[in-house]
Amino acid sequence: MNKKQGNILYIFLFISCMLFYSCGNKKKSEEKSQSAQGAKGPVPVEGMVLVARSLSNEVRTSGTVMAFEEVELHPETSGRVTKILFTEGSKVNKGDLLIKINDEDLQAQLGKTVSQIKLSEEQLKRQDQLLKISATSQQEYDITANQLSSLKADADIIRSSINKTEIRAPFKGTIGLRYVSEGSYVTPASQIAAIQNIDPVKIDFSVPEKYSSTVKKGDVVVLTNDESGKDFKGKVYAVEPKIDEGTRTLKIRAICENNNGEIVPGSFVKVVLQLDEINDALLVPTQVLIPVLKGQNIYVARNGAAQAVPVKTGIRTDSEIQITEGLQAGDTILTKGIISLKPNTPVNVKVKSSSDKTIKN
Repeated sequence: MNKKQGNILYIFLFISCMLFYSCGNKKKSEEKSQSAQGAKGPVPVEGMVLVARSLSNEVRTSGTVMAFEEVELHPETSGRVTKILFTEGSKVNKGDLLIKINDEDLQAQLGKTVSQIKLSEEQLKRQDQLLKISATSQQEYDITANQLSSLKADADIIRSSINKTEIRAPFKGTIGLRYVSEGSYVTPASQIAAIQNIDPVKIDFSVPEKYSSTVKKGDVVVLTNDESGKDFKGKVYAVEPKIDEGTRTLKIRAICENNNGEIVPGSFVKVVLQLDEINDALLVPTQVLIPVLKGQNIYVARNGAAQAVPVKTGIRTDSEIQITEGLQAGDTILTKGIISLKPNTPVNVKVKSSSDKTIKN
């Protein structure tokens, strides 16, 4: 190959490389152009038209059963037990005598004082007759009357002390185990037994503070006892007037009938608090909520574009959450394909209507 032929080959290779490079750049430019055109087109997403639905507002928590009334029985005075008039585990009525403590000395004092009262009353009658005929002074009459009043007061004190030697049932209920026997010496620190009224029973439980303005006296509660497997229905009996600062919960007390004694005080129960039903609740899937710095947003399709709308939430169920502010019935919210969306992004929405069935919290 001579020099002239080498130059021609070199020129030919140079032109071929230039043409190849030019074609490659043109292809890449076309691909970028097509990609850019595709990015400008609507983004395919799925959405849902909001429809107002009924929402059964229920709060699920746990509680502890307590007796409606419960008290430990202690004597008011020291002494020896002379009588035990109850059987352990039996039912008693209000006012029934349960324990008698020795009161022989008090009874003797009372008898003496009663005799003195009778004598003083006879003296006062004679003084009254003498005063009418001016045979005695008013001063003598007043002294005798004062002595009679003092003796009657002494008798009342002794009777009060005798009453303290008797322990009576403060209310109708069931008495538990006794801790003394006849002949035992007891003091005010000695526990005799405990008495409980377990029909009805009280149930103490707590709910989050967001329900503080919703729960009220008379609301229905359903109790589930794991041991018996039965459900019992009761009502809210009282509500604590303040939020617990440590737990940020509201303490509630319910009352439930316990005719058969199946609910045992001290036991654990599951509680379902049934609040007022919401007839026009707006519920959305929980995954559509987008956390932002100052709250939460939901993408809504408006005029063919995605709009980020700030919302406030309410009751949460297993898969949905109530929207209390920011949306209204008829809005189309975006449910799928929202990860890469930005405000004002054009969207092509495949709409799915929300169900109108009743939802339970």
